[in-house]
Amino acid sequence: MREDGKLDYLEFPAADIGAVKAFYDAAFGWTFQDYGPTYAAFNEGLDGGFDADPADRSKAPLPVLYATDLEAMQARVEAAGGVILKPIFAFPGGRRFHFRDPAGTELAAWSE
Repeated sequence: MREDGKLDYLEFPAADIGAVKAFYDAAFGWTFQDYGPTYAAFNEGLDGGFDADPADRSKAPLPVLYATDLEAMQARVEAAGGVILKPIFAFPGGRRFHFRDPAGTELAAWSE
């Protein structure tokens, strides 16, 4: 159920929509609803947080995906053409890695 003031949507830039869709399908099994040749929607869940650490925060929003097996997800990201920016590391609450998708967007994946 949608509520006022709650995060409801996350939109990524994509210069090559076909390459981005192929990446997210291959790496995470995402599916898409196309709305013309330049827009594709997805419905894959969303929570969020704020990072105020000057040494650690990203310069743009950082989408973070959950992984039951972090090593396997990192392998899928690499096999799908993602670029690992920060290999798996520990942080308070779990472990994660950062990567760049074909559109240049930085994302992270985490596990407990």
